Amino acid sequence: MEQSLSYVLVTPYTVAKSRTGGVLSRLLSRISLELVGVQMIAMDQHIAQAYASVIKNRKKVEGFRISDLLSSYIEQSMGPSGGVRHRSMLLLFKGENPTEQLANVVGSFQKETGSVETVIGESIRDTYADLIFTDESQNQVRYFEPAVITAQTQEEADATLRLLHSWLGNQSNIIVNRPAEYYADVERTLVIIKPDNWEYASSRPGMIIDMFSRSGLRIVGIKVLKMSVSQALQFYGPTKDGLKAKLAPIYGMQARELLEHEFNVHLNVQLQDILTNSFGDMYSEEQFERIVEFMAGIKPSDCKAEDLDKPGLVKCMVLVYEGKDAVQKVRTILGATDPNKAAAGTIRREFGSNIRVNAAHASDSTENAVREMSILKAEENFCSSLIESYLATTNASHRSDS
Repeated sequence: MEQSLSYVLVTPYTVAKSRTGGVLSRLLSRISLELVGVQMIAMDQHIAQAYASVIKNRKKVEGFRISDLLSSYIEQSMGPSGGVRHRSMLLLFKGENPTEQLANVVGSFQKETGSVETVIGESIRDTYADLIFTDESQNQVRYFEPAVITAQTQEEADATLRLLHSWLGNQSNIIVNRPAEYYADVERTLVIIKPDNWEYASSRPGMIIDMFSRSGLRIVGIKVLKMSVSQALQFYGPTKDGLKAKLAPIYGMQARELLEHEFNVHLNVQLQDILTNSFGDMYSEEQFERIVEFMAGIKPSDCKAEDLDKPGLVKCMVLVYEGKDAVQKVRTILGATDPNKAAAGTIRREFGSNIRVNAAHASDSTENAVREMSILKAEENFCSSLIESYLATTNASHRSDS
């Protein structure tokens, strides 16, 4: 079957209310599609109006004047107001029949008696959306919040993607939409939702984001990343010497104890030092390689020089959080490096397995946040190039069919 691309837009209200984790959980656990791209965006008036026009002219009717309501909502709530551009989250999914799968999970409004238009089934709109009428006649809408927006047909999805592609290429992956004085008292910190959360379709990534929402911080940057071996080496490089200093003596001691047990002899401390400086150092180096392999999917020693900068084989999600005391707030919610020592209710205690496979990473200082964001190119996002590649393939397919 043909692999197509479609999208879900999480509205500014849903983002502001920190409901993105719940939305993402619902999507990831109920579809067979792959999440291939995600980006925080802040529409200007031009793109909001153009997108509203696409929705208003959709060919498939979604329900009670939904196209008109959505079109009006996009212009009024997703475009700028009071000189401020509002954050939305763009999610790109690839697979078979993506528009149908996404529309089913998003849900559609169904006409019922009473003052609220309710969604049938456990859809995203069932949980997070509102359509409230002024009276029981249901002729006039008092309040409308769709929570998320997605295409109803592949033709509509492609039209939206073409529109977004022409605009996204000039947008930074870090949203700056507050007055200058706001930034004098805020920090930015980097979070990685690690590859162990992406091994199979599950709600875990969304649940982790939901837990981070307790911080009250804003997500101002996000992307899906396949970390290269080179990036992983740079990222974890500063920990290598500390890892060796911490682990080598432990492995040297364990090697001595194993030899004593196996051969039933007593070995002196000098031999333990030799084991530490040989076997201990070698095994510590192996542990560092395993960390890089866990994050990039490839061991450095198995990676050809020409492949060091190529995207890795495993997926993670990179987020940039912004707000007062951002580093400490995120680290508190994350928990200790060792999940067994992490406090109850922290992310690593809930989702971590061991020191290496511990669900998520967060910068431990503002200085390290800057360094880590630079290595992972947090200001860059490939959603635009992803859409471009898809549209080029789609256009080529249409030309061959005609």
